[in-house]
Amino acid sequence: MTKTVFLASLAAFAVTLPVAASAAPANVVVVDNERIYAECNACRSAQASLQAQATTIQARQTALAAPLKTEAQALQAAADALAGKTPDAALQARATAFQTKQNSANQELSRLQQNLQSSQANVLRQINAKLGPAIKQVMLAKGANLAIDMNNTLAVGSGMDVTADVLVALNAVLPSVSVTPGAAATTTTGR
Repeated sequence: MTKTVFLASLAAFAVTLPVAASAAPANVVVVDNERIYAECNACRSAQASLQAQATTIQARQTALAAPLKTEAQALQAAADALAGKTPDAALQARATAFQTKQNSANQELSRLQQNLQSSQANVLRQINAKLGPAIKQVMLAKGANLAIDMNNTLAVGSGMDVTADVLVALNAVLPSVSVTPGAAATTTTGR
């Protein structure tokens, strides 16, 4: 009986041995992409510029909203004073002019917001175009055959995080990015 158990375990070992021997060991590195996007030189510069654009849009929204609000209140007061009567031609013309101004303001803000979103996408496209090769460069230097985003891991052993190395490589090849709308946005807003 002992001989049978021994032979069975030996056979099982022989079956699993070739499978284990044929698998190449994976040398894995991890990269914290969130840290890359927050800390790379071009990223920081682009974030500051994009934030300034967003602040400008908010200021423009406030500037457009204040007179529209005042005019809307005046129109509402005039309509309330009618006590259910039909508005005269002058009030109707004021209401139509107000609606036109409001639509124009909304279109302007929408265009500004689309340009900002296009600029953000353009910045990401430029960063991602250089980030992939930077990661591959670090992988090659570390002898790694797999890179994983830090946020997709459960645990990381010491020495596996190469984020600092990727930052150095990315900063070397991407000193800055263009913070302008992409080609699609400039053609639709340049009319």
